[in-house]
Amino acid sequence: MPSIAAAAPATGAPVRIENVVVRYPNADRAAVDGVSLDVAAGEFVVLLGPSGCGKSTLLRTVNRLVVPESGTIEVDGRSVDAVSPETLRRGIGYVIQAVGLFPHMTIAHNVGIVPELLGWDSARIAERVDELLGLVKLDPVRYRARLPRELSGGEQQRVGVARALAAEPRVLLMDEPFGAVDAIVRTALQDETLRIHRALGTTILFVTHDVDEALRIADRIVIMNAGTIVQADTPLHVLAKPATPYVESLMDTKDAVRRLGLMRVRDAMSAATSVPDTSGANTIGANATLREALSLLLEGATRLRVIEGARTCGALDFEGMRRALTATEA
Repeated sequence: MPSIAAAAPATGAPVRIENVVVRYPNADRAAVDGVSLDVAAGEFVVLLGPSGCGKSTLLRTVNRLVVPESGTIEVDGRSVDAVSPETLRRGIGYVIQAVGLFPHMTIAHNVGIVPELLGWDSARIAERVDELLGLVKLDPVRYRARLPRELSGGEQQRVGVARALAAEPRVLLMDEPFGAVDAIVRTALQDETLRIHRALGTTILFVTHDVDEALRIADRIVIMNAGTIVQADTPLHVLAKPATPYVESLMDTKDAVRRLGLMRVRDAMSAATSVPDTSGANTIGANATLREALSLLLEGATRLRVIEGARTCGALDFEGMRRALTATEA
């Protein structure tokens, strides 16, 4: 099976949204009301908020599924109005909750449909299909000839991600993509999306109303309410310093366990040179979360030996965790 390293590298493109207004007919207020947002190349941005806050509408202005009444949107420095909607959409990946696979087409044909429309030759399309099925952990030999009805919901979502990446887009839009699958499959799909993002560097805009999902996957969370952005920051900063009572309530910012799930052991450990011998202590990886470390400490360990590869790089105890949490509240 092709590894993730085999996939063609994608370099993300910046997205700039400036003073965008969207107003639907007969609505008593704008769905998106003067929103501006800069997304850096390769950034994973999550648009978060309740139903009706404007997050999906804002997302769809980027590929012109929704046309704003005013404002500008640029992808890689070029206005989205500079090309036809069809050309624009073939260069921007798009994944939705209702995957929308063509039921009469094989999985290979579903994944390869956009490259086919772009005029790729058949050999290149076949290679890309196998590459991407491997990328989303679906064995090409087993899956390329199947029909969508022969796949589970989670497998169909993986195909949807593969299809969105088929033409090597520099921007990927994801609108509540995992909302219809169960919690275990959802977590697995989140992990796969993060893995692909880290490998390819694609710019991702991801819509969700699930706070835990946003905290788990985002580089930056953009919180919306009533068509406006009320805060845009890293997950930890949103939890530690909510900008408004609305954000505080939405994020449940007083939940220290959520912060522990975002912070890494390396952020709280003492350096190996400044701690007593830890050779007999339980071990934990430097990139593990403080929530995982807390579980080990609650099982009876008084100190954890922190490792990176085969090397001991520090130690962690309850006091180190307390100091790290306190620092986020400063």
